[in-house]
Amino acid sequence: MSPRRRVDAQERDYFDFAVEPREPRSRPLMIWSTVAGLLLVAAVTAASLMLVSYESDRRADQRNAEALYYVRGFMTMYTTLDPFNANAYADRVLAQGTGEFATMFKQKQNEILIQVARAEPTEGSVVEAGVQRWNDNGSADVLVATKTTSKTPDGKSTIESGNRWVATAMKEGQQWKISQLIQVI
Repeated sequence: MSPRRRVDAQERDYFDFAVEPREPRSRPLMIWSTVAGLLLVAAVTAASLMLVSYESDRRADQRNAEALYYVRGFMTMYTTLDPFNANAYADRVLAQGTGEFATMFKQKQNEILIQVARAEPTEGSVVEAGVQRWNDNGSADVLVATKTTSKTPDGKSTIESGNRWVATAMKEGQQWKISQLIQVI
């Protein structure tokens, strides 16, 4: 049979695929399905925006926690004086300093060593700390309230004193360092 074969009238009905006309869909069904589709898109968009906002807040909280954890540890070490190991104290403080703080500490290191060696042993602790603000260079200004406890030279009574500090902590690579330390009066 050739593809160019002629088809007579009787065979023509066999090859006629007449499509029966459908009834038009109801208009309310089309409206409801469109509304449902739009609501689905709105719900997915709202969920995405909430997820982005949550992740942003979580990262900010994590960054605050890292800065606070470091500054709390540093200030505890900074306010705890051991006159018998003054050189080790100065080395520890200098290792955790950068920028203006490290420069100032190096310049006054001999004076600081003498003061620490003459002092009574003290136990420092952080009462409270909070991030004051984040600077444009990625550093954080942390307001810290510390308490130092020492015994009198005769060992009979305890002396407690408190100080407030603004510590500027900066992350260098994977390590936090103190770039500025100011005692607030």
